[in-house]
Amino acid sequence: MADSPIPKVHSHDGLELPAIGFGTYKLKGREGTDAIARAIGNGYSLLDSAFNYENEGTVGQAVRAAGRERAGLTITSKLPGRHHEYAAAMQTIEESVFRTGIGYIDLYLVHWPNPKQGKFVDAWRALIDARERGLVGAIGVSNFLPEHIETLERETGVRPAVNQIELHPHFPQEDMVAFHRENGIITQAWSPIGRANEILSEPVIGEIAEKKGKDPAAIVLAWDVARRVVPLPKASSDEHQLSNLAAGSIELSDDEIAAITALGRLDGRIKGQDPETYEEF
Repeated sequence: MADSPIPKVHSHDGLELPAIGFGTYKLKGREGTDAIARAIGNGYSLLDSAFNYENEGTVGQAVRAAGRERAGLTITSKLPGRHHEYAAAMQTIEESVFRTGIGYIDLYLVHWPNPKQGKFVDAWRALIDARERGLVGAIGVSNFLPEHIETLERETGVRPAVNQIELHPHFPQEDMVAFHRENGIITQAWSPIGRANEILSEPVIGEIAEKKGKDPAAIVLAWDVARRVVPLPKASSDEHQLSNLAAGSIELSDDEIAAITALGRLDGRIKGQDPETYEEF
């Protein structure tokens, strides 16, 4: 288990999350269950999943296998774009809960806005009602732009607690992070190391890592934590799981943070998935 306590971040509505979570994309079956259960044993308490990852059952089984108190864990899942209509969204949320087999899901997100379909407000209303029913705890979004979030709040009066977005040194998302900060929304980062080989070989990151005697990936995650962004790295080995989690205790100077942020590129998205036009079902 990690030696240092993990810092916490808070949303406008009181949601508290650890500053580093664990991504589960592509972790499935017995192998995935083992990796996730070991992550829990190593000190992770925030686990990220999605209906479209097809591993909600794996996450639930890992929770049971780890034997850790359920109340100390935050399990996340996400609603796919093909189920944005209210009735379909509610059934999908119920199915997510059934798949995990752990009674409720702590944090549920709308995975993508799919603006061309124009149904993300209906999906959000389903999440609000699912929260009222006790199916989920906190609710949020993923890959939403400010205008999408403002539409949700204008139409329902409810602001998301979380927005999970693509964010890494080649795509630092400074404007989105600032918007979230101003509105009390927790920023989560998917693919926090981006194209790992490319980012981790950046001289700036290598120099900081060498100076601090840390792994380059841990430096990138420490950069997230310093910006109050919650990264969701995935790792199967104990060594990488522990190294990633320990990043929460690495202190970076303002100059080091700025130097990593300066690696941002205009075309920094990994696959060009712009939420203004991208649709995922």
